[in-house]
Amino acid sequence: MKVERLTGVAPEAAAEALRAQAPAGVSVSGTVNEIVASIRTRGEQALLEYAERFDGVTGPLRVEQAECDAALAALDPAVRDGLEVAIANVRAVAEAGLVTDDRQVALPEGQTVTIRELPVRRAAIYTPGGRNPYPSTVVMGVVAARAAGVDDVVVCAPGAHPVILAACALCGADEVWRMGGAHAVAAFAYGTDSVKRVDVIAGPGSLYVQEAKRQVSGDVGIDGFAGPSDVLILATGDADPGLVVADLVAQAEHGAGTVVVLVTDDAALADDVAARLAAEPDSAAVAAVVVVTDMDEGLAVSEHFAPEHLELVGARAEALVDRVRSAGSVFVGRESGTAFGDYVAGSNHTLPTGGAARVTSGLSTRQFRRRMNVVRIGPAADALARAGAPVAEAEGFTRHADSMRVRENPRG
Repeated sequence: MKVERLTGVAPEAAAEALRAQAPAGVSVSGTVNEIVASIRTRGEQALLEYAERFDGVTGPLRVEQAECDAALAALDPAVRDGLEVAIANVRAVAEAGLVTDDRQVALPEGQTVTIRELPVRRAAIYTPGGRNPYPSTVVMGVVAARAAGVDDVVVCAPGAHPVILAACALCGADEVWRMGGAHAVAAFAYGTDSVKRVDVIAGPGSLYVQEAKRQVSGDVGIDGFAGPSDVLILATGDADPGLVVADLVAQAEHGAGTVVVLVTDDAALADDVAARLAAEPDSAAVAAVVVVTDMDEGLAVSEHFAPEHLELVGARAEALVDRVRSAGSVFVGRESGTAFGDYVAGSNHTLPTGGAARVTSGLSTRQFRRRMNVVRIGPAADALARAGAPVAEAEGFTRHADSMRVRENPRG
């Protein structure tokens, strides 16, 4: 594996250099726009054509429950046990993040505003169907949506691999569809004769899937845009180099564009890890070792990079956990390998990539719920009209001002 080495580089410049190592994506917006527009205008006929062309499906697109149940019955018992552990742990963490009680705010003028959180009615979980099946992605999406209280949870399962169907049965998906790509995203965003539209589409996918999510966002809720994966390990000299390399190499399995980074203030650890990585087989991932002067500088590199996964390994690195602000998930200590988070730790593995951890969060119940304010003005109308009408007039909305003032009590 080729290893890039950075020494004596300012934290922000180091983070930018690391991001620049990943290959730039190719624009597919024109192709996706054509597919989305065709689904919107021609509906079911266009969907069937694209499903045959891209998914190789000529029969029914919806998977019958009996097929999912059969796949579950045939599932390797060890895989089933692992998925059940993952489901239980992801559900526990997801439910812990729920806000279900209404919160009422009483304001000085006498009005109340109640903040209410409600689940969406219908959500689609996209499960990639490329090189390998990802039953763990079914778990992360379906369990989070179920915990959020979504009425109907459906799964896009291109290829309809048996282990995916088994995971859908274990998680209690309401519908499973053997299709994927931009046409599947468009179908769930706008609906067809056979596909009922959804309120939210979540989950990772190809460049075409991500571009389709971008184009339909606003008409449907989305969780974000999933790009190439990454991990940054911030480690001190007391870290085990073998474990560091194991975690970097594991993340490199995600393939092209993946960025795996060690940041350390210990030159000996840097040399050891770099040598071990160089001895690994060639990889499409980008590997780098960054040597910093101290852990404060190392944390600054991480904050600018905003990794999808951040590992803190070694006493001085682990002590920084409360200062971390920009990471998708943080794994603390020598035993806390990122791979546990991908499967059974309980944290969700659908995380912000490409530095988006600065501004957004990983998949949780939040993406499947929305806030609604319930407003009761009552006797406060008089005071609020006197406050609000002049502001409305300043904006040129005289009828807004009138609407408030007709509720104002005349003063003698």
